[in-house]
Amino acid sequence: MNLAYNREETLQEKFENDFSSKLYKLYKLKRNDNNLIFLCVGTDKMTGDCFGPIVGTKLIEYLKEYNIDNINVYGTLKNPINHENLGDKIGEILSKNSYIIVVDAALSKKENVGNIYVTMEKTILGNVLNKNKFEIGDISIKAVVGKDLKIPKYNFISLQNVSLNSVIELADIVANGIFNTIKCM
Repeated sequence: MNLAYNREETLQEKFENDFSSKLYKLYKLKRNDNNLIFLCVGTDKMTGDCFGPIVGTKLIEYLKEYNIDNINVYGTLKNPINHENLGDKIGEILSKNSYIIVVDAALSKKENVGNIYVTMEKTILGNVLNKNKFEIGDISIKAVVGKDLKIPKYNFISLQNVSLNSVIELADIVANGIFNTIKCM
């Protein structure tokens, strides 16, 4: 009698596999050796929106520890990039002619909370809170931190009431997954 053992992928493994395949496709599509920029969007003033800056802070720590210098990170807990100051930084970011990977929190359906999505498309920043929209990036990494209530005022409240622990867990998965992928490049 043969027993097949099917181990379900962990969220960490799924993210790493998804991210590495998208990054590989991006390099293959564009066929040049540009540096990477991680644009980690959010603010430390709102629990649900601090996902990006937490990832950025962790990435900078990893990159310093391993002396990796061809990667730039914008957006940390100390120096967040959010809707208010993105306009000031966008010219600098775009002038580097690098691959831009946007890391941001998202709101979605209740059943998607806790999921991480990696897409090869631009991120539309400011969408959930109905602000002026910026489109940027070659790859988007979104962690769904809460439910989209479809009304900007309620979404703002929703982002303020997200569990910090769940945001940190998602940020750990993404930061570790990004680092595990880029150290193998």
